[in-house]
Amino acid sequence: MDGAMGLRMLLGMCLISLSALQALPARGSATGRPRGNEKRQAVDTVDGVVIKSMNINCKVTSRFAHYVITSQVVNNAYEAKEVAFDVEIPKTAFISDFTITEDKNAYVGNIKDKMTAWKQYRKAAILGENAGLVRASGRNMEQFTIHITISPRSKAIFKLTYEEVLKRKLGQYDIVIKVKPKQLVQKFEIDVDIFEPQGISKLDAQASFLPKDLEQTIKKSFSGKKGHVLFNPTMRQQKSCPTCSTSLLNGDFKVTYDVKRDQICDLLVANNHFAHFLAPQNLTNLNKNLVFVIDISGSMQGQKVKQTKEALLKILDDMRPEDHFDLVLFGSQVQSWRGSLVQASAANLQAARDFVQRFSVAGATNLNGGLLRGIEILNRAQKSQPMLSKHASILIMLTDGEPTEGETDRSRIRENIRNTIRGRFPLYNLGFGDKVDFNFLEAMSMENNGRAQRIYEDRDATQQLKGFYNQVANPLLMDVEMKYPKDTVVAVTQQYHKQYYEGSEIVVAGRIADHKLRSFKADVLARGEGREFQTTCLVDEEEMKKLLHERGHMLENHVERLWAYLTIQELLAKRMKVEGEEKANLSAQALKMSLDYQFVTPMTSMTISGIVDQDGLGPTIDKTSEGMGSVELVGPGRMYKLSALQPSPTQSSSINMKLPDQVTGVDTDPHFIIHVPQKGVTLCFNINEEPGVILSLVQDPDTGFSVNGQLIGDEAQNEGTYFGRLGIANPATGFQLEVTPQNITLNPGSGGPTFSWMDQAVLRQDQVLVTINKKKSLVVSIDDRGTFQVVLHRVWKGSAVHQDFLGFYVLDSHRMSTRTHGLLGQFFHPFDIEVSNIHPGAHPTKLDATMVVKNHQLTVTRGLQRDYSKDPRHGTEVTCWFVHNNGAGLIDGIHTDYIVPDIF
Repeated sequence: MDGAMGLRMLLGMCLISLSALQALPARGSATGRPRGNEKRQAVDTVDGVVIKSMNINCKVTSRFAHYVITSQVVNNAYEAKEVAFDVEIPKTAFISDFTITEDKNAYVGNIKDKMTAWKQYRKAAILGENAGLVRASGRNMEQFTIHITISPRSKAIFKLTYEEVLKRKLGQYDIVIKVKPKQLVQKFEIDVDIFEPQGISKLDAQASFLPKDLEQTIKKSFSGKKGHVLFNPTMRQQKSCPTCSTSLLNGDFKVTYDVKRDQICDLLVANNHFAHFLAPQNLTNLNKNLVFVIDISGSMQGQKVKQTKEALLKILDDMRPEDHFDLVLFGSQVQSWRGSLVQASAANLQAARDFVQRFSVAGATNLNGGLLRGIEILNRAQKSQPMLSKHASILIMLTDGEPTEGETDRSRIRENIRNTIRGRFPLYNLGFGDKVDFNFLEAMSMENNGRAQRIYEDRDATQQLKGFYNQVANPLLMDVEMKYPKDTVVAVTQQYHKQYYEGSEIVVAGRIADHKLRSFKADVLARGEGREFQTTCLVDEEEMKKLLHERGHMLENHVERLWAYLTIQELLAKRMKVEGEEKANLSAQALKMSLDYQFVTPMTSMTISGIVDQDGLGPTIDKTSEGMGSVELVGPGRMYKLSALQPSPTQSSSINMKLPDQVTGVDTDPHFIIHVPQKGVTLCFNINEEPGVILSLVQDPDTGFSVNGQLIGDEAQNEGTYFGRLGIANPATGFQLEVTPQNITLNPGSGGPTFSWMDQAVLRQDQVLVTINKKKSLVVSIDDRGTFQVVLHRVWKGSAVHQDFLGFYVLDSHRMSTRTHGLLGQFFHPFDIEVSNIHPGAHPTKLDATMVVKNHQLTVTRGLQRDYSKDPRHGTEVTCWFVHNNGAGLIDGIHTDYIVPDIF
């Protein structure tokens, strides 16, 4: 089989933030079945597939980590086999290279601007080829997966390269490699090589999957500037038991280290670029002014409020007597524990514990009011108490939802908070769960000298909250500024930091102006406990030459790439806070640097060239950011699948959907079918309106999510009206999907991509997952709140219906807001209904009955409708009680109340 024609590919990429590596290397995932008389030749073979070697190499130079993952897979079978290369990488990492070699065929990644990929994408859509958009992420990692079909008796080599700057947290740098090859590997190796010019003070490595008697197989050493970790278990050591053929390599391999802090700061210069590291030791902790602003709206009930209380109690236990604090709670109303800062005395701490244990949740979410109250408490303390003005003030806010009470306009809330804080102290926003608008929280934190962090709904949420607090619990310096002689540096990353915390590190990088190296130095100015802090870092040219020689040219290259990495990250962060021309300028700068340094960032795509030789189209690897989409392309005849790191129930159900026995929906001309499971009955009604009318099907006022449908038809032909256009929108994330019998368009208002019904694709944007099933249907899943299906009806020649049309079905809606409305949405939650007095009706073959619903007594008729949710072509018959006169008495109001002016 020709290699180019034999490749069948599966891609998945995405983004977010933090620093740690995990890699899930290649696995045998054979699709062909062995003949009954075949026997495996060795324990390392799974259905004829052998992982010949797997090497994970990590080189760290001055916090800049360069990873290369290489895997060689051999198909010893006499038929083609499918194998997978799965890698989990840090969300902060940028892929810089990827290649596949199958026998003599090489497929190489080419990084280019995303616009080119979008143009190719549109071409692919016109040609009816597959395309997709995927975001699959865990907490700190994102997953890259590619499946290929290997020709018989041949091999494939995968090689992925990516880079990141390690971030110091709680006094150490972490490298985490997730190991899961799924089968024994003939030659497995993890090799971590660390070079730190300041010197290495500690180094450790451990594997969660290794039994104690095999811990010695990890070889680790460090001396001076160099550290090394090697893990290369034999096949016997990889076995889960002495007689097993399965692998125990399944878990985290973690390397931790720190550098010596003999000097206040360290300055590294190479190739006309510099990196300036600041992590001073032995400083006195600053006293804190700390205010917690906690969401106690109704959505926080249950496990969330329990875990929040547990975390607050642990934090109160860690407060120092010299600290001052207060607690602010916000639901519909805002309340504070004391209304002013009080000292963390034993009596006050106990009173605060009692307050935390007593408070309950209720009401809406007055986020704006809660934050303003917390800011007011800190501002008043700094003005009225001179002693407290010398403390490090910190504001921490926790919420699990979006503002629904008081001021709800996000731009006004951001403006209010910015104008009230005025740079006096940092704001840290914690978003609990996946219902929050994290982009909003992140932008608000960044423009107030802080940062945002997600708290995942899980059993360890208490530890997540406490873990975040630990990072900011010990401020050492305030108003830290890194200064450089005038005209010596350009393109410098952020030089001012409001506060420096124990266990962290400040890194500044930039370019050195021509011929300015000899005069180059760095000053650090800050405020410490009771005194000004000042130090100067100088460059020793001879020492720099020695370092370059000791590490080789890698050090020189790494300083420049470290600067490029930090600069791109900073540009991407800044563009979140602005709009219009300023945002466009920042995007252009980030794009240029991404191309110059060949990074896959949210501004670029990596196209795998050589896979499609017909017209040059191939898959692309994209990185997305919160609130941004990506495009991946596949060529003709190649299936595109979703691969998620930890797929949520919504993700998996939208692909392999087990449909309920009866669903609520609307189809044909248009017949509405309402299933009432608690009563075991199904209702139906028609809506008779003119072509062009747009009807509201689903409208959730709590989230803004909506589905509207526009009628089509030719009244002159008396063919009735049908839904010919649907608009599905989720305003919280900017998602819009326009569906017609011809095309499926993502975000049409902003020039998004267009799919045809010939595509087989999976699209993901933020909380929305869309699965297009070729020529049949598409499924839209909105987080875990609801899942909906659109069915395509193609009319045949001679049909009474002259136009193709759409059907719409609700597969799952139990998590939708209780205020959800619309012609379908009003029936998402239980309602009272009684059917009685079944008797022969006006039509001799049909029965009538009396139905009492919503305080109305109606005469309804037994009838049949077709449900096309399971079988889009033929449908299945559904028996229902038909409500006459456009559903009068069953629907709230009259049917014309549901006419809306626009599809979105």
